Amino acid sequence: MPHPAAPPLTPPGTHPFAPPSAVLFDMDGTLVDTEPSWFAAEAQLVADHGGTWTETDSLRLVGWGLEDAAAELRRAGVRLGVRAIVDELLTRVVAATRARTVHRAGARELVEALRARGVPLALVTSSEAPLAEVVIASLGGPGVFDVVVTGDLGHPAKPAPDPYLRAAAALARHPAGPPDPARMLAVEDSRTGIRSATAAGLCTLAVPHLVPVDDAGAHHVLPTLAGVGPEDLGRLVAGARP
Repeated sequence: MPHPAAPPLTPPGTHPFAPPSAVLFDMDGTLVDTEPSWFAAEAQLVADHGGTWTETDSLRLVGWGLEDAAAELRRAGVRLGVRAIVDELLTRVVAATRARTVHRAGARELVEALRARGVPLALVTSSEAPLAEVVIASLGGPGVFDVVVTGDLGHPAKPAPDPYLRAAAALARHPAGPPDPARMLAVEDSRTGIRSATAAGLCTLAVPHLVPVDDAGAHHVLPTLAGVGPEDLGRLVAGARP
């Protein structure tokens, strides 16, 4: 069933706001609905080792770094090292996503609209490069994002600010010139990601998916990206409320 569009943020007849100077997107749960694949992979891996893993367990890990999540699976009885668990989960989720990529409502259209307006884009994900490559291909291929920060680059994972700080530093070297940091916007779906983005000093839009984010400190919350355009994001960055 199509997701209803968000109400217009910029009322008809008003002067449109300039888009943000850059937009930094989370991936899992924000641009693509990979969470069911992660949940299934976690449950099956724990079951393979004689344990039990519920959806509640998976929901608790939404937004976590993969190594932190793997440590939880070890505590649930998976008799593998952290790196081996990450590799096993990633292999299963990459295969599922390659077979069927489900974009969140409005996400692909918003990315395309921002690219058409020349807005610098970054992908900032706790997932690792093999999965990011599949998702990027589904959104138009290499070059869709000016900067890609994945969870296998050696920095502390979200909720630490490091992933977003790394992306912002890379965007500052954009060929068109450094984006205004005060007008950058991060788009997230989880408490962990929101805390990472806000700790990095970014205006943050939450688009909740499977877990509530009311207490995470996002500057703005929308139920969906459906019907949201570059000027709508610009209005949020400018401080106007929907």
